[in-house]
Amino acid sequence: MVLKLYGHNISAYTKLVAMILHEKEVLFEFHQVNLLGGEHLTPEHATKHPFKYVPYIDDDGYVLYESRAIVYYIATKYANQGTPLIPTDLHSLGLFHQALAVETTYFNDSAEKIVNEGLRNPIKGIPARKALLDELVAELSGKLDVYDVILSKQRYVAGDYLTLADLIHVPVGSLLRVAGTDVLETKPNVARWFREISERPSWRAVKGGIKYFKPEVMARL
Repeated sequence: MVLKLYGHNISAYTKLVAMILHEKEVLFEFHQVNLLGGEHLTPEHATKHPFKYVPYIDDDGYVLYESRAIVYYIATKYANQGTPLIPTDLHSLGLFHQALAVETTYFNDSAEKIVNEGLRNPIKGIPARKALLDELVAELSGKLDVYDVILSKQRYVAGDYLTLADLIHVPVGSLLRVAGTDVLETKPNVARWFREISERPSWRAVKGGIKYFKPEVMARL
């Protein structure tokens, strides 16, 4: 059976999963969850994602939620096809997991707060608080100073090879400018790195919306 991805076109984390599926050349069906209609809050959805969010996947009956867990599963299961995204030797694997932890702890937390304040709240009719937004940007900027030092010594966050740890930054990172800050462009090495990873064909394929692919159509591509 073809892997099924359940999520929404506006969800950065659904786009992350779709991006990795493209990187790994995995055929998939995309099923839109009606967030505006509250489909994610239904008891049926909760049997797949008990916290009532998106995305989740159904891989021939194997259901998995949380985007980071999903993309790690995909990159592991399909290790021998598409772009290699997880190192195999022990030292490189250690640096890879270190980079994953850095993204979660030092990047995503701050970036998500900026996106919530500068983009998602205004969409809901809640004006962005400039003082708070400036404070959040300054906080992320300080963390990106460390990124910039790391990336001055190597091409990617885990070394001189692209990994899943790089690509996980793309969906939320791409929303920062929309939320009102060009902080990623203020650090030369960060700017070079983020420009490279966000120009990959896999991101260009999903950033404007995830296609509804039928298995029989995908099989002919």
